[in-house]
Amino acid sequence: MPASAPEQRYLLDNARAEAGERFVALAELFDGVTRGHFDRLGVGPGWRCWEAGAGGRGIPEALAAAVGPTGYVLATDINPAWLDPHGTYEVRRHDVVADPPPEPGTFDLVHARLVLIHVPDRARALATMVAALRPGGRLLVEDADTELQPLVCLDETGPAQQRANRLRSAFRELMTHRGADLRYGRTLPRTLRAAGLIDVAAAGSFPVGGTVCDRLEIASIRQVRAELVAARLTDDAEIDAHLAAVAAGELDLTLAPLISAWGRRPDR
Repeated sequence: MPASAPEQRYLLDNARAEAGERFVALAELFDGVTRGHFDRLGVGPGWRCWEAGAGGRGIPEALAAAVGPTGYVLATDINPAWLDPHGTYEVRRHDVVADPPPEPGTFDLVHARLVLIHVPDRARALATMVAALRPGGRLLVEDADTELQPLVCLDETGPAQQRANRLRSAFRELMTHRGADLRYGRTLPRTLRAAGLIDVAAAGSFPVGGTVCDRLEIASIRQVRAELVAARLTDDAEIDAHLAAVAAGELDLTLAPLISAWGRRPDR
């Protein structure tokens, strides 16, 4: 990959068909984790919630169910194509970096999952989310840390596992070139404190193995296949062999740890 300024285009573009497959797999892997944090933060009837960079429908629907008819859920994305415009939540097109916060100072909860790691100007995006909180409101940010655990096959026992890890390394190189911060997850507690939040805490989630990880890997590799080949980080033969091994259930795949961090805007 030639040395140059990071590209601003999102590598895993929502406009691609594989994005929907990825959203379904990510929901199966992590929605239970996220809902557990909502419960921990006390999300309930009457809350006003903003789901930033929502992607798919799972979390906006879960929030809408939690806040009930007296609450309000806003789901935004730079490309909201995978959201339900007729659902139990409001949908808006919104760029968390370029656009001002929607209804600043009014939300009880702002949540973003696997968003800021991909945003080159993540500090500005985080400031936008903090500005949307009411005094006492909660921010929950969940992001991966692929430098903390960079492998897709922890048990590198043979050529297929080694090939999988080579492709994961190539994928990470593409992400870095697009402005991703592969160490961002570990910084979240410090970042939330620096943004002025209090009562900051964090937890991690680390799925290993299973058909959901397989489906996510297939969709992700298919989505970035052309970019991997164009950057000469791999070739079609290696990608085909990897996808065949995953589809055959020959690999025990994993993901980078998801770090969930939360904090509260001071009452005054």
